[in-house]
Amino acid sequence: MAKKEKFYVIWQGKKPGIYNKWADCKAMIAGFKGAQYKSFSSFAEAKKAYNGNFSDFKSKKSPKTVDKALLAKIGQPNYNSISVDAASSGNPGIMEYQGVDTKSKKVLFKLGPFQQGTNNVGEFLALVHGLAFLKKHDSDRIIYTDSRTAMSWVRKKTCRTTLKESAKNKPVFDLVRRAETWLNTNEYTTVIVKWETKVWGEIPADFGRK
Repeated sequence: MAKKEKFYVIWQGKKPGIYNKWADCKAMIAGFKGAQYKSFSSFAEAKKAYNGNFSDFKSKKSPKTVDKALLAKIGQPNYNSISVDAASSGNPGIMEYQGVDTKSKKVLFKLGPFQQGTNNVGEFLALVHGLAFLKKHDSDRIIYTDSRTAMSWVRKKTCRTTLKESAKNKPVFDLVRRAETWLNTNEYTTVIVKWETKVWGEIPADFGRK
């Protein structure tokens, strides 16, 4: 069965435009801070998107069905909080992460894209960055993540990735070592909470590239 063709729109990158090969798109966003890009299934969709704004084409998925009993049990999100998330195009692939205000979705910090990383590593870095951010600002807000893996790694104060360090991903591993050092030399009172995607939809820090 032939692989379905995709078209990649780059709004912000080394050379904005429409590309029909992931390798070409990847070359235009690697190392570019704040890159904005998304894939589309047809050239017509890609052209329409390119003539618009990136924010108009972010995924705005919400749960297809809401478990009302679960919603009643869990309730609504605590908006006195920040949310963190990561995105990786490939495993490994181009990776970035960010933290936002849960209610307004205002970006509080954002790093990447990095040339080679994984989603789990990005989620871990985002969570530690969020903890450090809240401690620096002496904030009593909680922090949401949709990654149980990241929560586990933070509890263990170590990033248990199977990704091997190389020249390409050294900047990522430098951040990992910095994050692990922070966890092992700092105390924090911030409460880490799992974002309930099935009830609340995508986490506010989601990059909208699913």
